[in-house]
Amino acid sequence: MRINITSVFVDDQEKARDFYTQKLGFQIRHNVPVDGTAFWLTVVSPENPEGTELLLEPDGHPAVKPFKEALVADGIPAAQFAVDDLAAEVERLKGLGVKFTMEPVDMDNIAFAVLDDTCGNLIQIAQYKI
Repeated sequence: MRINITSVFVDDQEKARDFYTQKLGFQIRHNVPVDGTAFWLTVVSPENPEGTELLLEPDGHPAVKPFKEALVADGIPAAQFAVDDLAAEVERLKGLGVKFTMEPVDMDNIAFAVLDDTCGNLIQIAQYKI
């Protein structure tokens, strides 16, 4: 068994598509209209285009918005992405206008930072040192 798709709920799929591709650097894997208002929209890492897909899922279900708001209020990221060089990635993203809610923190075997995906989520990027 392996993880095939995981999702992050977004408040605007077009804005999410732009942020996750143009800012974070992911590639679109699927962008299929579903019901005239939404898409089956997944992105993948260009480093592993056949790997795990991230579904940019509409947050229209009534339970989702309060859940997302509570996570953001408590500073809890909805997802984590690995990077090879955290300092360089933070600088690259800041240069693209990405807002960070937590500047890089260096702990024992990991360094991480948290950014706002502009679609209602906090996203953690992390560099593992082991």
